[in-house]
This record gives sequence, C-alpha cells and structure tokens, in this order.
Amino acid sequence: LPLLSSPAGVMLVPERKTKDGFEEHFGLNYLGHFLLTNLLLDTLKQSGTHSHNARIITVSSATHYAGKLHLNDLQSRCSYSPHGAYAESKLALVLFTYRLQHLLTANGSHVTANVVDPGVVNTELYKHVFWVVKMAIWMTAWLFFKTPEEGASTTIYAAVSPEMEGAGGCYLYNEERTKSAAVAYDEELQGRLWTESCKMVGISDESSRVP
Repeated sequence: LPLLSSPAGVMLVPERKTKDGFEEHFGLNYLGHFLLTNLLLDTLKQSGTHSHNARIITVSSATHYAGKLHLNDLQSRCSYSPHGAYAESKLALVLFTYRLQHLLTANGSHVTANVVDPGVVNTELYKHVFWVVKMAIWMTAWLFFKTPEEGASTTIYAAVSPEMEGAGGCYLYNEERTKSAAVAYDEELQGRLWTESCKMVGISDESSRVP
C-alpha cells in the first residue's frame, strides 16, 4: 500500500528560524510536510490504483481548534507567541489536507489525503513547556496521556484500515471521523494558503488550473 505519513514537528519552541529562514513551527510542522508531499505526489499518483488508493496521512492536533491563520504574517514576525504559532501550524495542516483532497479528486487521482489527531501523547514534544507544566505532566501522564503506541493507533488506522479505502478529506480522532474547526472548511482560505505555500517553498502552483 503506497503511503506517505509525516508526523515530525516541534511544539512551543522559543522564537527562532529554520535553516531556510522560516519560523520554526510553521517551517517544520507545516511547510516541510507540504513540500515533501508535493515532491512525492507524482509518485503517489502512479502508485495508486482503483482498488488500492495511495494514502497521505497528515498529523495535526486538537490545538488547531484554537488556531488562527494570519495569511499576511504566516511567520509570526509582527507578534510571536509559541502557543499561537504552534496552533497556526496545526490549523494549516488541516487546511492543506482538505485542499489537497479537493485537487486529487478533481484530477481523478487514486490517492486519498486525511488528517489525524493522535490525542495527547506522552512524548518529548513537551520538552519546551514551563517546568511546572512538565511536573504536572509527569504526575498525571498515566491518567490523562496516551502512550506513544496508543497515540499511533489512529494514524495506523488511517494508513491501513480497509474502512478508509477510497475515503479522503477526513479528520480522524480515536479511529473515528469527526469535525475539525469550522474555519478549516473555508475553501477560499484553503486555496489562498496553498498558493502562498507554493511561493514560500518555491514550487509551481498547479492548483490554479483546478476550480
């Protein structure tokens, strides 16, 4: 089964940039996945068949519900907040996934794109939070946090479950389809983010040919 899944990311880091000059949350959490997906898209299209679609899995989080997309300041240059930048990057991933699925469907491609919320997982992702929060996490992880294995279950479900064959444009949590933030369904916003993202990473915007 041809598959692309990219869960790498950072959370609540101090204001800093990637080697390419992007704000770190937006660059690593979103733009890296956006670019990698586009670079591999032709291969994925060639790999998918009518009976076995290639699958693209994007890992976002419930934090996207609090996210606001600032198209005029995607790199948080005007006002930086670790929480705001992280939430924006996660919202961008959901918008990206929905736009990608629209483009794949319009092109008749045998590829599906879905976005996953793994839940609150006890990983090194929380290493930049305040020490009091770290202590609280250490004390309550067994009760409120998922193990890495539990956190991976929905991604695995999206990747291999027969129930997800041919299904795209879904937001999945606890192995079930659910509603993402209302703003993520804004098709105009999806398209504008896609176009701006193409400019930022230096690739052509083929989506302009698709209504």
